[in-house]
Amino acid sequence: MSTGLLAVGFDFNKAHHDEFHDWYDLEHLPERQAVAGFGACERWLALEQATSAFATYDLDDISVLRSAGYGAIAYDNLSPWSKRVTAMCTRLLRFEGLQLSPGSAAAPSGAGALLINAMNVVAGGEDEFNAWYDEEHLPALRSVAGTLSARRYKADANGKSTHQYLAMYHLRDAQVVSSAPWSEAVDTPWSARMRPLFRDRLRVLNTRYDRATSRLA
Repeated sequence: MSTGLLAVGFDFNKAHHDEFHDWYDLEHLPERQAVAGFGACERWLALEQATSAFATYDLDDISVLRSAGYGAIAYDNLSPWSKRVTAMCTRLLRFEGLQLSPGSAAAPSGAGALLINAMNVVAGGEDEFNAWYDEEHLPALRSVAGTLSARRYKADANGKSTHQYLAMYHLRDAQVVSSAPWSEAVDTPWSARMRPLFRDRLRVLNTRYDRATSRLA
């Protein structure tokens, strides 16, 4: 069971690429995997921008981010290596959220790609936005062949999120979003009415990070 999410994105173009991956693989990710309450910890690279990297962390509960275990490695207690590497990067996303739909689903296995869609919503538009996502948009995309998981989150009011809402789709591969069924699912009259409500939208299609091939880039 997973009801919380931590998602982070960096543009590491100005960092030393090998060092960025070493830091993530050898220190940063293992530190978080060792904290009680962390579930799947996954790394991704943007398909169209190989120096944009995302990490997603399933949490048993959002309170994990307020725990002593996480506090010992985060916030003011970041390691010297973390401070060095992140200072060379541009933050694209930080999201600490609660799962709205389906409610407590964990990351599936076998995904080759991940679509992240984060955004804010104009004042007064949240009720219809949430109805559209829950009644049409998420169910339609969940039913597309090749979609392994479709989950939606709202930012925790006590967190430090850059966006208010985030939807995350684990996919068999990146080609799923180019399929006719996917296009039919997203191109609806209700979807067209919702798009003007979006603000600060961040939509990134990612492929699963592979250490061996990424270090050759």
